[in-house]
Amino acid sequence: MSMYSFGSGYLFGTRTDVANSTPQLFGTLQDVSVEFSSTSKQLFGQRQFAELVARGQGKIQCKAKMGQMSANMFNSLYFGGTVAAGQTALAISEAGTVGTSPYTVTVANSTTWARDEGVFYVSSGLPLQLVASAPTQGQYTVAAGVYTFAAADTGAAVLISYAYTVAATGQTLSLVNPQVGTNPVFSVDLYTHATTPSGAKYAVLHLYACVASKLSLATKIEDFMVPEFDFEAFMGTNSKVFDWSFNEVS
Repeated sequence: MSMYSFGSGYLFGTRTDVANSTPQLFGTLQDVSVEFSSTSKQLFGQRQFAELVARGQGKIQCKAKMGQMSANMFNSLYFGGTVAAGQTALAISEAGTVGTSPYTVTVANSTTWARDEGVFYVSSGLPLQLVASAPTQGQYTVAAGVYTFAAADTGAAVLISYAYTVAATGQTLSLVNPQVGTNPVFSVDLYTHATTPSGAKYAVLHLYACVASKLSLATKIEDFMVPEFDFEAFMGTNSKVFDWSFNEVS
């Protein structure tokens, strides 16, 4: 019988170079491409066309695009860093009014303030300048979530952006610069299927060993971010490269 496939399928990756690694699902999968290619050598004589062609080195290159982002998946299959509880959040354009002696604004998340992201005047939209001390009009200093301005800016409405930590929710992926050649190794299962009048058709492609070469993130106005994940397959510890299983004998 003939085999068919429809849709993006399902893609799973499982790290194999560490014990008890949790399989990772590529969530809201958009598309997957798997390309088998190889070099070839031609033997020529006195005639125009080759007398013999032999296949040389081969490679399997893959791409996957997904709608969901996962710190655990990105770390397990690409970075090989650490994932810890807690997150860093951003407050964007938090409104404040410069007080009178002291000429300060204390942001809402001052107790967990992490870093400054800039201050703007509401009236003009112009940015204020960060200085180390003794700010004059149009300048400010900041420490531990307390923003200090000049006396000349008393009563000015400002918009403050800053980062702050949230220990109780979320997670953070961190990476310390690794040695060259250090990377996660993972296996992949690609499940594809189609429904036909004669029943369901499906196939499972298992790649024994893979290494990711690219993870790209691109934002677009009025559209979702769709991360792209590129990886290559090679020989696993059992000398196998892949198995491709079909539920029909063709």
